[in-house]
Amino acid sequence: MTAQRSLSYQGHYAGAVSRLLSFVIDLVVSAGAFSLGLAAISYGAQVITGNLVSWNRSSGVVIGIFALWELVYFGCSWGASGRTAGMALFGIRVVRGDGTALEPRRAAIRTIAFPFSFLFCCLGLFGIVLGRENRALHDVIAGTVVIYEWGPRARDGSPNPPALPGPPSTAPEAGA
Repeated sequence: MTAQRSLSYQGHYAGAVSRLLSFVIDLVVSAGAFSLGLAAISYGAQVITGNLVSWNRSSGVVIGIFALWELVYFGCSWGASGRTAGMALFGIRVVRGDGTALEPRRAAIRTIAFPFSFLFCCLGLFGIVLGRENRALHDVIAGTVVIYEWGPRARDGSPNPPALPGPPSTAPEAGA
């Protein structure tokens, strides 16, 4: 995609394919980090105790810790920057419904609601494909949208605030 064409998508609602591919990348990244963490714990325990520690993937404890890790991965990423590693790769970001930056409290709500989108054959995700604003259930609950944002930056290095699709603002201009 050319730079001009990619900038034309700036601020538009992110599509289903971009969101799906970023999610798959995030699963690979977070599962890899989790596996490395388990390996480091096993190695540390073996060095300290002299006994081999192994993890059973079908263990309820490991599955529960992995589920908690996924929530921490997504929640901390969204709370810190509004995007995960996969989202950064595809130039998408989670913002509030009005286009302002996502604050940690709203990121926490989105994270808690995230698993509910996958219940009942992923019915909570149909809004991404069918909805006008491409919002999943967790976006609706948290009052968020996912937009394309990778374009130019302000002189101070901060990203320019995105303009969400919709009617133009009717706020009076400064000095008017």
